[in-house]
Amino acid sequence: MVLCIRGAFRPCGLCCLCRKRLKEIPSSSSNVSTGLTWGLDCDLSRTSELLSGMGVSVLKKDKLDGENTLQDALGSSSCSHKRRKVKEKDFVIVRRPRLLRDSGASWDTLPDELLLAIFAYLPLSDLIRASVVCKRWHRLSFDESLWQTLDLAGKILLPGVVGQLLPAGVTVFRCPRSSISSPLFKTSKPLKLQCMDLSNCTMSVASLQSILSLCEKLQNLSLEGLVLSDDIIKSIAQNPSLVRLNLSGCSGFAVEPLKLMLSSCSVLDELNLSWCNFTDAHVKAAVNHVTSKVTQLNLSGYRQNLQMQDVQTLVERCPLLVHLDLSDSVMLNRECFQYFRKLSCLQHLCLSRCYQIFSADLVFVQYLLIDTQFT
Repeated sequence: MVLCIRGAFRPCGLCCLCRKRLKEIPSSSSNVSTGLTWGLDCDLSRTSELLSGMGVSVLKKDKLDGENTLQDALGSSSCSHKRRKVKEKDFVIVRRPRLLRDSGASWDTLPDELLLAIFAYLPLSDLIRASVVCKRWHRLSFDESLWQTLDLAGKILLPGVVGQLLPAGVTVFRCPRSSISSPLFKTSKPLKLQCMDLSNCTMSVASLQSILSLCEKLQNLSLEGLVLSDDIIKSIAQNPSLVRLNLSGCSGFAVEPLKLMLSSCSVLDELNLSWCNFTDAHVKAAVNHVTSKVTQLNLSGYRQNLQMQDVQTLVERCPLLVHLDLSDSVMLNRECFQYFRKLSCLQHLCLSRCYQIFSADLVFVQYLLIDTQFT
């Protein structure tokens, strides 16, 4: 591009005025001679007006001996012209927003249903870690659909762990042979537990009571080997839909709470009261208050406390018995078989270590109870 003296840029060629003026311009490598005036003597006023309009100052005669060249004049002309143009116009700098690259779906854009489906495959430890990522993940990590079944068998549960997990909607809780500290529930709202197995756990009576006091929908409960209390037995009685109850080896409760529990749980189908720390009064309370709907009953381990009269009462009260275990009842003899004959549904009868019943008696009775298996 060539700057014409007339004030315009021309892509190629020179106008007649420029050709006339440039005839006397030396090369850029040599100094400008004092005799070169660019024809300023003849057209000085006109050239000054043209260059001033473009923001280019006119070379004075006293400066012609300097090192200024045509390129220097053109450079200073364009820079000054741009600066003047910026000053004369108002402008606003606007930053164009950066366009985000499409990198696929983000975790934040996934719907709750899809995140719940992903969380369903996580083991318990990873699900707990995911709950501390953000508030949304914490809410989803404790959704009821993810906590239907909770299996913590053989674990050591620190204080507050059970109190945080069970209210999340757990319906099946298996925690046998575990060490359970205080639950520390933050709510008094009833739990949704239906099945709970705390067999042979290491836990205090107060901790067990705090859990059972919030249970009203239990159907299956196993507290084998635990030390109970009267309040715990009363809490069990608050679950009228209880179908299976295992209190084998339990101790620490009186006769009256036992009567209340057996009378309240009227739909019991399986009951295990074996080897509890029962007195004669406990055994009679169990025999006289057990529901007539029970089909599987275990009253083994009561030695002298279970009498023949108790067997007669039991058979008359529970005609639907299918499995009956009276092992280690040393007071029973062959006369009890006349009562067992009345149990038309009986399939399994266990009389182990009943020392007054001999093998010959079992062979004879086997013809009377053809469909019954003896152990």
